Amino acid sequence: MTERLAYLWPELSLFVATCVVMVLGLSPSRETRRLCAWVSAIGLLVAAGLAANAPIDSEALLPHLMPFAKLLIALVGLVLLMLLAGTVDRDYEAEIASGRAVFNALRSNRAEFYSFFLFSLTGLMLTASAESLIWLFLALELTSLPTYVMVTISTRGTQSQEAGVKYFFLGALGAAFFLYGFALIYGGTGATHFADIAGIIATEGMNPILTLGMILGLIGVSFKIAAVPMHFYTPDVYQGAAASVSAMLAFVPKTAGFLAIIVLCALMGWRYGPGGESLPEAVRMLLWISAALTMTVGNTLALRQRSVKRLLAYSSIAHSGYMLVGVVAGPGSDPARFTTNGIAAVLFYLLCYGFMNVGAFAVLAALRRPDGTEADDIDDIRGLCHTQPLLGWSMVLCALSLLGMPPLLGFIGKFGLFTSAISAGEIVLVVILGLNSAVAAAYYLRLVVTPYLERPPERDAMGVQRVAIPSRPIVAVVSACSVVVLVLAAQFLVTRSAIAGRVLEARPPASADARP
Repeated sequence: MTERLAYLWPELSLFVATCVVMVLGLSPSRETRRLCAWVSAIGLLVAAGLAANAPIDSEALLPHLMPFAKLLIALVGLVLLMLLAGTVDRDYEAEIASGRAVFNALRSNRAEFYSFFLFSLTGLMLTASAESLIWLFLALELTSLPTYVMVTISTRGTQSQEAGVKYFFLGALGAAFFLYGFALIYGGTGATHFADIAGIIATEGMNPILTLGMILGLIGVSFKIAAVPMHFYTPDVYQGAAASVSAMLAFVPKTAGFLAIIVLCALMGWRYGPGGESLPEAVRMLLWISAALTMTVGNTLALRQRSVKRLLAYSSIAHSGYMLVGVVAGPGSDPARFTTNGIAAVLFYLLCYGFMNVGAFAVLAALRRPDGTEADDIDDIRGLCHTQPLLGWSMVLCALSLLGMPPLLGFIGKFGLFTSAISAGEIVLVVILGLNSAVAAAYYLRLVVTPYLERPPERDAMGVQRVAIPSRPIVAVVSACSVVVLVLAAQFLVTRSAIAGRVLEARPPASADARP
C-alpha cells in the first residue's frame, strides 16, 4: 500500500488544504475567514502541478488515465471555486460587518462549505487512482457525500433543503446498487484488486455471478452520471440548489461516474485488433439501451422547460447519454487515434462539458432578480446581450458549444463520439445520437435567441441585476472564452485524451493464490 503514495500527492495536497480551511473558516477574524477561498485555490494549484508531473502507473489497466483525469479535475475545480464565492454566509457576513450580529461559529457555514468542496474533489481524484473495488466504493462516496450537504446549505430557503433530502435518499439507493454489485464481483472472482479481477476474467471469462455484479454496479454508478433509470433526482436538485452548486453537481459526480464506468468496463476486457472481443453482450446491451434512453429522455423533457436550471439539468442527462455512446464504442482497434477511441472521446468530452456547462450556470449565478432571488426563468435572460453584454454573450457561446455548433469546442467533442461509434459499427446508435442532437437544437437555440434577439420585458423596468461578486461574471467570461480558445489547442488535447484512453491487455494473476 505504501508504494501507492507516490501516486497520491495531488490528493494529499487537497487534504492538507481542507484541514487548513476547516480551521480558518472558524476564526473570529473576518480577514482570516476570507482566506478559505485563497487556501483552497492554492491547494488546487499545487494539486494541478503535482498531477501534471505524476508518475505513470504501469500496473494499471489505464496507466495514463490518472494524471490526465487529476489535472482536468484540478483545472475545472479552480473555475468552480471562483463560481462558489459568496454562496454561503453572504448575508451573515454583511450583518457582522454592519455590527448587527456578532460572529458565532455555530452559525457560520464557510468552513464546512469549502471543506466539503475540497473533500468532494479529493474523492474524485481518488476515483481516478482506485486500484480495488473497496477503494473505488469509498472514493465514489467521498465524492458524493459532501455534495448532499452543499446542496442543503447552498441557499437560505427550504427549496435547497428539500433538494438535499431528495438527493441524499436517492444517492443512498444508487450506492446500495453498486455496492451490492461490487460484492457480487468479488463473489464471482474471489478478488477485490482490479489487476487480479482483470486477470481472472482474461483467463477464465465471465460467469453469471460476475456478469450480474457488473450489471448492478453499472446501474448504481448510473446515479452519478444521471443516466436513465437513475436520473429522476436531477431537475429538482439542480433547481433547488444555488446555481453555483448546480454547476458543481453537473461536473464532479458525473466525472466520477464515468471514470468508474470506464474502469469497470476495462476489467471485462476491451481487446484491440481483428478478433478482439468487446464487452459481454448483456453488459453491452445495458450500456447501449441506457445511452439511447438517456439522451432521448433528457432532450425530450428539456423541450418543455421554462426554468433554465431544469433545462440545463435535462441537458446534463442528455450529455451523459452522448458520453455513454463513447463507452459503448470502446477503445477501438487503433487506440492511438482519437477518432476511433471511444474512451478518448469520453475523456475529451468531459473536458469540454466541464467548461461550457459551468459557463451557462455561471451566468445564472451572476444574476439576481429585483426580489433578491437567483435568475432562473427563461424571461430572466431575455435581452441579456443588450443589458449585460458580457453575461449575455457568455450564455450564447456556451449554449452553442453545448449544442455542438462548429467551430466551438463542443463540436470537436461531439465529433469524437460520432466517429468512434461509427468505427465500432454502432450505426443505429449513431443515428439516435444525430437525431437527439437535432432535437437539442430546439432548446439550446432558445438560450441563444432569448438573450441575443429578444428585448428585455417592459413590465420589469429594473430587470435582473448583476450580483456584487466579481468572480462569477469572470467565470462566465472565462468559460465562454475557453470554448473558443481551446479549439486552438484541440490537437494537443485530443492527443492527450487518446493516450489517457489507452487500455492495456489484462495479465493473468501472478499466482493461483490470487483467489481465496
